[in-house]
Amino acid sequence: MRAVLSLLIALTCLASEPARAADEAAKLAARATVERQIEAFRKDDAATAYAQAAPSIQGMFASPDTFIEMVRKGYGAVYRARSFSIDRVEESGEDGLSLGMTLQDENGIDWTALYSLEKQSDGTWRINGCRLVKAPGDNA
Repeated sequence: MRAVLSLLIALTCLASEPARAADEAAKLAARATVERQIEAFRKDDAATAYAQAAPSIQGMFASPDTFIEMVRKGYGAVYRARSFSIDRVEESGEDGLSLGMTLQDENGIDWTALYSLEKQSDGTWRINGCRLVKAPGDNA
């Protein structure tokens, strides 16, 4: 009986490994999407930054140039992040992930950002929102 129980536990663990690997792969892909967009902002590469946005976000802007202009005006800390660190990536619904980040703008002010990403039908991850707030305790 003990051998059967041990075998069942081992099989259960092995069966869950592919799911965990897929979850980690999804989180890595989502991180890469956000990192790619921030690097595009740093280079003023509007087309690449825009391409990381979900279709629902792209539909709100006539072109990559109007998108990057909105980011420049409303999300300056993201647009010109001096530094950033992704703190966590968590599941958010069936085809969604939330990504938490701390960053510092070009003036040395600390911020936190919460990105929401959605999985597209082709399996890629695209950004469908970003909430940006000044970090607690940073009164600059």
